[in-house]
Amino acid sequence: MNNCIFCKIVKKEIPCNKIHEDEDILAFNDIHPAAPVHFLLIPKLHIDSLAGTQDSHQNLLGKMLLLAPRLAKEQGCEDGFRTIINTGRVGGQEVFHLHFHIIGGRERLPGMIHHQG
Repeated sequence: MNNCIFCKIVKKEIPCNKIHEDEDILAFNDIHPAAPVHFLLIPKLHIDSLAGTQDSHQNLLGKMLLLAPRLAKEQGCEDGFRTIINTGRVGGQEVFHLHFHIIGGRERLPGMIHHQG
């Protein structure tokens, strides 16, 4: 946790382009956006990944999921957005602090995963 970049952002040791903060959650723009709207929604509590969640995190996860569409709309995603939670190394997770990618702002986002024949 001491070297977790998202924990450092929560502690304001590293700046971010914040779009929302409350007692439990921080949302900020991704530094390498994949679309016109691309922000991260993270719990302030360090949880390694979605696979590391427990029953005690139920309210926090629900709060994050309910916040995502409101923030997406505020950021200009009127007709939809994509929510991505990469989980674990194989799932493409690069920062091991639970985070949701909220991506949108285009006419239509490209497909995510191509079928392997």
